[in-house]
Amino acid sequence: MAAKKTNKLKILNDPIYGFITIPNALIFDLIEHPYFQRLRRVSQMGLSYMVYPGAHHTRFHHAIGCMHLMKEAVRVLKFKGVEISEDEENAVCIAILLHDIGHGAFSHALEHSIVTGISHEEISLKFMEILNEEFNGGLSLAIEIFKGNYHRNFLYQLISSQLDMDRLDYLKRDSFYTGVSEGNVNSDRLIKMLNVKDDNLVVEEKGIYSVEKFLVARRLMYWQVYLHKTGLVAENLLVNVLKRAKELAMKGEKFAVSTPLNYFLHNQINNENFTLETLNIFSKLDDFDVLLAIKEWTNHEDKILSYLSKMLIDRKLLRIKIKNKPFESEEVIKVKTKVQEEFNLSEKEMEYFFIQDEISNQAYDSIKNQIHILFKSGKTKDIAKASDNLNLQALSTPVVKYFISYPKTWF
Repeated sequence: MAAKKTNKLKILNDPIYGFITIPNALIFDLIEHPYFQRLRRVSQMGLSYMVYPGAHHTRFHHAIGCMHLMKEAVRVLKFKGVEISEDEENAVCIAILLHDIGHGAFSHALEHSIVTGISHEEISLKFMEILNEEFNGGLSLAIEIFKGNYHRNFLYQLISSQLDMDRLDYLKRDSFYTGVSEGNVNSDRLIKMLNVKDDNLVVEEKGIYSVEKFLVARRLMYWQVYLHKTGLVAENLLVNVLKRAKELAMKGEKFAVSTPLNYFLHNQINNENFTLETLNIFSKLDDFDVLLAIKEWTNHEDKILSYLSKMLIDRKLLRIKIKNKPFESEEVIKVKTKVQEEFNLSEKEMEYFFIQDEISNQAYDSIKNQIHILFKSGKTKDIAKASDNLNLQALSTPVVKYFISYPKTWF
């Protein structure tokens, strides 16, 4: 009996863009691969659902959306006479599809706790290189573009720049799932306005106001969503939970956790020793491993791990104060002393319950990877200089805020 053939010309129904067609069999097989399927179990926005209950979408959603936008961008550029071969089109779609495949559980939390010294971008590249071997070199060009080594710079800019397909999707998608309408950018119009000049991605003059709105939307989304004070507290608590668990594990503590999480708790992992075995274990680690562990740790005999875990599970988070200027040392000492005395914490224990840090928001960097506007004369100009919107100059200046976070209640 002949083996049943799989239909690889699938159509996905996306709540943002409607029907998305998977362009070819190779991309279908990449999406079907266990490495990529893991992204269904990795949240796009970490613990932001503690602020915005609808923000439960995943890295899988985002990656598929990015691929769709990339197909549209390539179609627009080819229509305008930009020569892009079939191999280049396929490669740039693969590169954007896999650009986030190296994200760990809850997206950024692992990078600051139990997997240090290696970024998610570096892990993404390791995944792509292994997949390239499995698919007999079918990802070689995608990897060159992803690394920025390919001679056609605009293809790299479609993946990584200040107006790339990654940003166009996550702003629109995160806006949809959080309900924060200020982030709803017009990705369709922005893509329609794209062009290439001197091997660089540019936006045609009539799209200047769409770019302005995109940059304003990015600024607002960072303050309202990505840097929301409650989200900051939850993210820092999650990092501290994992740090405490790893500290105990490295001292010989045994945990009833999943095999992948157990591996990363009991081993010091960095870029130098991130082997193929490590990568395969990492490919099985997701949000569910971490959440199940934190639920178990609420009853752990270590009071620090137990308290931190309860705070997250029951959403009894730390208090946070944010200022436009650094906190005076006297104020910090006063708060720390009060917390130490009230909750009977040692200096070492305070490191887990008192957080002092800063946040920065720069919607547009006028020095690095500029967004260029193409005028009818053929000349190009940086958006910050081309725009008559004075606010755009302000968006180019980083805004830094400072915060301290500490317990307001105890269990």
